[in-house]
Amino acid sequence: MTTATDTAPRYRTIWISDVHLGTPGCQAEYLVDFLKHNHCDTLYLVGDIIDGWKLSGGWYWPQEHTNVVRKVLTKAKRDTKVYYVTGNHDEFLRRFVGFGLAMGNIQVVNEHVHITADGRRLLVTHGDAFDVITRYHKWLALVGDAAYNGMMKANHYFNRARRWLNMPYWSLSAYAKQKVKNAVNIISEFEEAVARECRRRGLDGVVCGHIHHAEIRDIDGVTYLNCGDWVESCTALAEDRNGNIEILRWIDIARLDQRDKVTALSARTGS
Repeated sequence: MTTATDTAPRYRTIWISDVHLGTPGCQAEYLVDFLKHNHCDTLYLVGDIIDGWKLSGGWYWPQEHTNVVRKVLTKAKRDTKVYYVTGNHDEFLRRFVGFGLAMGNIQVVNEHVHITADGRRLLVTHGDAFDVITRYHKWLALVGDAAYNGMMKANHYFNRARRWLNMPYWSLSAYAKQKVKNAVNIISEFEEAVARECRRRGLDGVVCGHIHHAEIRDIDGVTYLNCGDWVESCTALAEDRNGNIEILRWIDIARLDQRDKVTALSARTGS
């Protein structure tokens, strides 16, 4: 009988960001499921994996969050190269980067240049350095983070009701970002700033996170790739053996029963 392990895709590279372990909004069970059913040679954790901001105000760490850490450690033990790229919520790790912090097959960095199978050079960075509010007005970022966490709590109960009614997941905060003009402008300015930095360094593109909005697009010749997050959208980026990169949206596949999940994975791998 064909199992999920037999059909699990093996990508050249996978990027995930904004997991926010240590917060109630983290969709840890979906991430564990994703890591179980998708393999790669190189795994990038593109910042805000552990939410130090939230944990500094009170401890929250259920078993599901430990399971994510265990799954990453298992992958590293089985020869997956793991880069932990620091973000603003896990900035406590940045003080150790200068010491070349590495744990077996896991290396902690502030950024990294990834070379794709087709030879493109991509800057991998969380992206908070290009966010004016986070960089220069941290107090405002903390207020916004508290408001965001409140919205995510409301979103949690709202979607529990939708699931009970057999309705698909719907993100309140994503809807707000799309409808509020200022939020849309901030996202646009962030993307343009990241693209300018790549152009300045002579790089072909960037892989980032931070704004919780998965996207792949061209910005004046620079390839902009955003991983999204594992609080709302449950998305990742994946590179195949030819250098093609796509967004993987896991939340719908995760809710399939085992037989349908095997079928979906088989369709993705062409088996």
